[in-house]
Amino acid sequence: MLVLLLLGVSMAIVLPNIDRGLQDRQVRHSALGLAAAARELRSRAVADGVPQRLLLNLPQNSYFVARSTEIQLSPEIRFISVDGGESAERDQKSFYFFPNGSILGGEIVLADSAKSITYSIRFEALTGRVQVSRGEPS
Repeated sequence: MLVLLLLGVSMAIVLPNIDRGLQDRQVRHSALGLAAAARELRSRAVADGVPQRLLLNLPQNSYFVARSTEIQLSPEIRFISVDGGESAERDQKSFYFFPNGSILGGEIVLADSAKSITYSIRFEALTGRVQVSRGEPS
């Protein structure tokens, strides 16, 4: 009886942590994918000498890389806030990457559906650096 009680208590502790870990992994994977796309656009702008654009489609929960490739975020992941960039059309934001290595600066925050796990992707305007960090945006 004692063994079953201990198993029940340990399962009650462990299972929620496993679920939270899986949610964290999904949000982190989406944030890292978006950051990788941004870094690739920056590299392409420098190499080709032509400005590149990352377009966020907030209502569709997706983003476009190089105008033709749409990447859909998982239904459990949402854009929470988008600071900086340039307003394109209604509910869309653009971030430009220039041939000199600079970026139209700003910050994109992604979160799970409960908004308990957030990751921010920050674009530094002058240096062109793309950073991903866990937690609330600064």
